[in-house]
Amino acid sequence: MLGTFQQSHLRIEVEANEQTIRDSLLQTDKLSKWMGIANFSSSLPEKLEKGVTFTTSLGLIEIAHEVQTANNHCLRLLLSKSIDGYHEWYWGDGWIQSRLEGISLLPLNLGQTFSLMRLRQFLASQKTSAMKDS
Repeated sequence: MLGTFQQSHLRIEVEANEQTIRDSLLQTDKLSKWMGIANFSSSLPEKLEKGVTFTTSLGLIEIAHEVQTANNHCLRLLLSKSIDGYHEWYWGDGWIQSRLEGISLLPLNLGQTFSLMRLRQFLASQKTSAMKDS
């Protein structure tokens, strides 16, 4: 793999409970909504679980993902193709932490920051929708 070894650890606060965050990361319909700009490979299961593999693409850039861990507080993805490494997500009430390490020509920190901001925005829209429904 060509590129530079990069690592990034980010943690943000969000106005969402643990269940909402978990659903947004593990339920593939919600995951595809907040990651909107990336195209997902077809035939994803309803929920991410250990062993699931899928590919995301943004133009010519493809990233293969293999779910290594998916539970109530953690999602770990092994990455290949454009990024050779892993991406871990941890969460709880009001916070999300993302850890990304890999070799790539892509600016991983920039992509990770963008992903977290999209997720924060999605969670805020979920909260607004829930308030309108009640």
